[in-house]
Amino acid sequence: MAALTIGFLMDPLETVRVDHDSTFALMLEAQKRGHQVLYFEQGWLRFNGRAAEARMRHVTVRREVGRHFDVLDEVPRELSELDVLFLRKDPPVDVEFLHATQMVELCPERPPVYLNHPAGIRDANEKLFSLRYADLMPDTRITRELPVLMDFIARNEQGTILKPVDGFGGKGILFLTPGDRNARSAVELLTQGGREAVVAQAYIPESRLGDKRILMVDGDPVGGVLRVPSGDDHRGNMAAGGTPHKAVLTARDREICERLKPELRKRGLLFVGIDVLGDYLTEVNVTSPTGVVEANLLDDVCIEAHVIDLAERLAAEQRPAR
Repeated sequence: MAALTIGFLMDPLETVRVDHDSTFALMLEAQKRGHQVLYFEQGWLRFNGRAAEARMRHVTVRREVGRHFDVLDEVPRELSELDVLFLRKDPPVDVEFLHATQMVELCPERPPVYLNHPAGIRDANEKLFSLRYADLMPDTRITRELPVLMDFIARNEQGTILKPVDGFGGKGILFLTPGDRNARSAVELLTQGGREAVVAQAYIPESRLGDKRILMVDGDPVGGVLRVPSGDDHRGNMAAGGTPHKAVLTARDREICERLKPELRKRGLLFVGIDVLGDYLTEVNVTSPTGVVEANLLDDVCIEAHVIDLAERLAAEQRPAR
């Protein structure tokens, strides 16, 4: 395979945790194969009057805490110079993020292979996209109306999970039960006094055993990690203190993946992480799915190799046109 020029739009490289960060694992794998690795941040993206460009750093990377990268050069480059562009900016998905997904498409001559495709990222809110498959999910409501939310909480005897529509990393997730005297106040706070819609889902008791992050490449599951909450918390997110454990993919997990596969591929969402609680789909993560390093260690796989394999194949298919 001829060497590729692979770009990563991501958060500051200085801040990554080399023993945890999934984007860093992808960069290491690309470099190992002899590809040129470039990185740039969202704020470095601009339009030059003809096409999108960014101040890009050509880097070498190593899994060494405190000195995990060197900058070989830093110059403005048009995005059309890239063979592959990984869009790996972490949430929040705010207006600036959405603008960036539009900017990176301004490559009139020769767009790179996008992982994931910016239009797909714009269309697939990580809490709302899964609602297309409501029959796979826990009973769910999306609303900002206090009476509707209070009624839903009252009817779920085992409890209700509330979370912000644009939340990430376990932030703002609440567990409420019928009769909880804090419920009304909590709902008012989470909805900003009825100004912002929230996700309300019937509590799944199996969540105490952990929620399963399943990583999918080109629509197929390639690994996963079970994120088990601590004893004093209901959230399994590793950013919120959850502990990674080995995940075993069940027939139900594979059924869920097969249902999602056609739509994910159609939208260019080729590297995603879905979240499953018990037998239920809860989220489809498309911006910068995590869990690669943990899944590799626990399941003796190399998920980043599957992703770079796909990037190489797509770049080779596109190369004649380029």
